[in-house]
Amino acid sequence: MFDIKDLYQEVIVDHNRSPRNFGKLDDANKTLEGFNPLCGDRLTLYLKTDGNKIDDIAFDGSGCAISVASASLMTDAMKGKSLDEAEGLFNEFHDLITTENEVDTEQLGKLAALAGVRDYPARVKCASLCWHTLHAVIQGDDNPVSTE
Repeated sequence: MFDIKDLYQEVIVDHNRSPRNFGKLDDANKTLEGFNPLCGDRLTLYLKTDGNKIDDIAFDGSGCAISVASASLMTDAMKGKSLDEAEGLFNEFHDLITTENEVDTEQLGKLAALAGVRDYPARVKCASLCWHTLHAVIQGDDNPVSTE
């Protein structure tokens, strides 16, 4: 019998083994580092923006499967979005992994695969590191992000 949790597990494994948008983005005009001291996840987020639009986005670094999969899924979802749309998606995703609030999983698409981390508080920081780093970039913060 088909189980949605199995599909979600496959998405996470796939994005961890073959992360999308992984590597330095040489023509990025915004970069920021993020660190999760609890798990040891480290990443650098690269954005190429044109005005209010994310033209390209990438990341590099190392981390656990949840951290890498989340960064891969996030970068896929953010390409072509306006900064306002990116902030909205940040808020939706944050609600998905930290609250029991009703979230539009159709709008989140494959990002919904990470919903299960809310049941594991220590893993929430792994999944949210890249998101908090993106949020800080959008807000114009140039201080490295820590999930501590």
